[in-house]
Amino acid sequence: MKELWDLFFTFAKVGAMTFGGGYAMLPILQREVVEKKGWATDEELTDYFAIGQCTPGIIAVNTATFIGQKEKGTAGAILASLGVVFPSLIIISLLAGVIDFYSHITWVQHAFGGIRVCVCVLIFNAVLKLWKGAVKDVGAVLIFLAVFVASVLTDLSPVIYVLVAGVAGILLRSRKEAQA
Repeated sequence: MKELWDLFFTFAKVGAMTFGGGYAMLPILQREVVEKKGWATDEELTDYFAIGQCTPGIIAVNTATFIGQKEKGTAGAILASLGVVFPSLIIISLLAGVIDFYSHITWVQHAFGGIRVCVCVLIFNAVLKLWKGAVKDVGAVLIFLAVFVASVLTDLSPVIYVLVAGVAGILLRSRKEAQA
């Protein structure tokens, strides 16, 4: 039972500390889940984010569900998922009426502008950490560049990018093994 509450409170802490959505959660998740708790490796966390991106729902909740399931089965999945949304539910409930009332004030608008910039930096730092764990050879660089260019130039669904990258990974790895 202690481990289940640990899942809930760890993900509640992640949910309370994250501003800007699922991608902004990456550095906090990496620190809490990989470095502090050891519930996943950097590679597993990257995989959970990729799968979470391709499945319906909120990426942060999907990731919490995967980690909770891995650690403590269905009960772990439920409590980790509830933990990650609990702080937002409470905070948004409290702020919902207040935000509308103050959103027209110039300094509030400037504060939100600064927060958005900060979130971009946090996401960029998370991408750099994920890059180090995921892009280890020329094939991975080619997949990265192809997906990056395609995502900039097209409006395809992220599911397509992940599926094509998965197939490319299989083909590149199979070719590499055949040559060895």
